[in-house]
Amino acid sequence: MAYLRSDRVSIGIGGDRSVNLEASARAMASVVARRSYGKLLAYLAADMHDVSAAEDALAEAFAAALADWPAHGCPDNPESWLMTVARRKGIDGVRRRRSGEAAAVQLETMAQMRAECVETDDAESFPDRRLALLFACAHPAIEVAIRAPLMLQTVLGLDAKVIASAFLVSPEAMCKRLGRAKQKIREARIPFAIPERDAWRERLDGVLAAVYAAYAEGWSDPDDADLLHRDLVEEAIFLARLLVELLPQEPETLGLLAGMLYAEARRRARRNAQGEYVPFDEQDMRLWDAHMIDVMRELGGDKRLADYQPYWAARAALFARIGDRREAMHAYEMAIGLARDPAVRRFLQRRQEEVEARSSPLG
Repeated sequence: MAYLRSDRVSIGIGGDRSVNLEASARAMASVVARRSYGKLLAYLAADMHDVSAAEDALAEAFAAALADWPAHGCPDNPESWLMTVARRKGIDGVRRRRSGEAAAVQLETMAQMRAECVETDDAESFPDRRLALLFACAHPAIEVAIRAPLMLQTVLGLDAKVIASAFLVSPEAMCKRLGRAKQKIREARIPFAIPERDAWRERLDGVLAAVYAAYAEGWSDPDDADLLHRDLVEEAIFLARLLVELLPQEPETLGLLAGMLYAEARRRARRNAQGEYVPFDEQDMRLWDAHMIDVMRELGGDKRLADYQPYWAARAALFARIGDRREAMHAYEMAIGLARDPAVRRFLQRRQEEVEARSSPLG
């Protein structure tokens, strides 16, 4: 299954007599896991103040779904069903693991958190707290080197083996580091909340790195057939959009989203009909997603970019690539005028002349 790690719950089709119902239930659980694992875990972890316990409770909820849904049918709102069951499993887990005052304090906290939303079948019965979980994982008390891996596992549900491969360490070492980080969150009672504005800067780089790492992992899918990788791309872009909404004045968040959308717009052109890799300069621009590239036209209305030379240089190169001479020539004029480095100006002037030559009758 995509986002629910194999060390907790395995989703596969089995059985003989009720294979259709069971297959349907397993398929629904798999879809919810891919689409909502991070959202569910983020809310539950904030509820319990314990990432590991939240993971266990959520895994038990998915196991319960596999037992219940084939017999009674899939609920109208699987997310709410899973959250309700996971909360109950979480409470049971607290009672098993703790006793006395410690258990009472955590159960009271969970009760207060649950009071924020009524358990209904409404799709909006609990808010999306993935960004809050990302910032919690980027807390200064968490070791810098483990912040991005921790975000990838908790918010996007990546398997520790996949994360270990991405960060060039052994799976065993990565599991131990992730375990220590989750223990630190629990012991230090790190809040699962978006911090005050003055704390954003010190955490933002780690959050951006994790979002981009998720996108890069999804981007590696060669044929766009792997649901895990495709969903990682969608999740990463979704989180990047949330970051832009949260931090509209941060150029790093805008740059991350713009870069991801530009790369994603070229997905269909990356492979030819035989599945072979096509380098950037040989891609068929007709296959590019013009709607995503129009992220560039919309940015033109942002007054903050009026004097930002790299924006105009990137805009010029992009519109030159897609054959929009008027936009490209204007952008080159702006980029050349704003360039302070003579070598950069000369480079841009040569590119501008190339565009003009290609569009002239004698070019």
